Amino acid sequence: MAAEALGASRIRYRTGAVALVGVSRVACGSLFGTAVAVYLGRTGSPFTVSLAYAAFSFGLLAFAPVWGAVADITGRRRLILTATAFLSALAVAPLAFRVSVPLQIACRGLFAVFTAGFQSTMLTLVSESGGEAGRGRSVGFYNSARSVGSIGGRLFVGYLVGVLVPTDLYLVVVGLGLAGGVATLFLHDPTSGMGASLTASRLAAEVRRRALPRGASRTLFRETGLGWLYVGIALRNVTEKGFVSVVPVYLVADVGLSEFTMGAVLAVSPAVRIGSMYGFGRLSDAIGRKKLIVGGLGGSGVQALAAVAALLPAAALARVGVSGAVFVVHAVTYSALTVGTVAFVGDVAPDDRESELMGLRSTARGLGGVVGPLVVGTLATWFDYATAFTCISVLAFVAAGLVAATLTESLEPIDSPDGGT
Repeated sequence: MAAEALGASRIRYRTGAVALVGVSRVACGSLFGTAVAVYLGRTGSPFTVSLAYAAFSFGLLAFAPVWGAVADITGRRRLILTATAFLSALAVAPLAFRVSVPLQIACRGLFAVFTAGFQSTMLTLVSESGGEAGRGRSVGFYNSARSVGSIGGRLFVGYLVGVLVPTDLYLVVVGLGLAGGVATLFLHDPTSGMGASLTASRLAAEVRRRALPRGASRTLFRETGLGWLYVGIALRNVTEKGFVSVVPVYLVADVGLSEFTMGAVLAVSPAVRIGSMYGFGRLSDAIGRKKLIVGGLGGSGVQALAAVAALLPAAALARVGVSGAVFVVHAVTYSALTVGTVAFVGDVAPDDRESELMGLRSTARGLGGVVGPLVVGTLATWFDYATAFTCISVLAFVAAGLVAATLTESLEPIDSPDGGT
């Protein structure tokens, strides 16, 4: 009985640490990203606003597979998790002393360089904690915790930009980021010891080999449809990240919401995701991943068109209601896609490549995140936001059709053809 009680206590302790990491990290990211968009939108063009998000996405694109490969090769996932958490917080620190348009864009990109390592590594730990039978539930729980942090970041950003000068607000962001770094020290690493001790030159060579696979290394991508899933994620993120990069400005400038109301509307999505992430996690374990993935991809197109519909009502209250509905759609489709893709990667990935493949997911998201904001920013500058949203919605529907035709539902990992390090 004493052993069982101790085991239950440890599970609660580890679950609490996972929740604390998710809440603090995402509150930091949400507050930072929205604040940058609002500050740039006050003085710059839509293209300037989108450029900051493109810089963030490029950091994910370039560094996610590198961090993931290093984590897999060395097996020191928790060390990498803690280091990248602290470094991403410190990347924002210059803005606590001085704020300018170029510096905000540069810090946003540097923040992403380290966030890329945190995301892929954390998802691997969460996925492995659930095991084969409970992977979806574990991923869903972690993302529910992240949603709590996103509520705080988005709900209060509208208030904080009104009462704090930019340097003070960015100091708050740094504090939240450091809190998330401290929380990682209490995480359990179920993959501890799954790695090798390498010299710096051998580590660099192994990272290159994994990041640029050849021949048999590509079998995994062909046999499961994983390669086409990454393509679909990239296309969907042209729509999603293009929309997200400018939506705070769109809600204030075009829809006519106040900054505080804008923050409250943005908080609708993470509020719904608290339940939908966990619910879809359990559902994915029961019905598989593919249905959730396809629905999540197409849902981004629906969301973009629904945002355009927010301009149709004449009454201000009705516009608020439609805007809130947009983010309900966002919550449901984002939850389905996130849980489905992370669980699918965990299903098919060999043990020695899981963080790497999680990192490639971030790379695909980052690729769409670089292109989407630039496309939307350009279209919105030439025409308007509604036209831009309508045009990019098409790519999300194309992504859904592509993945529906190519993804193979599988719950069995495929052995690494290269045999590891």
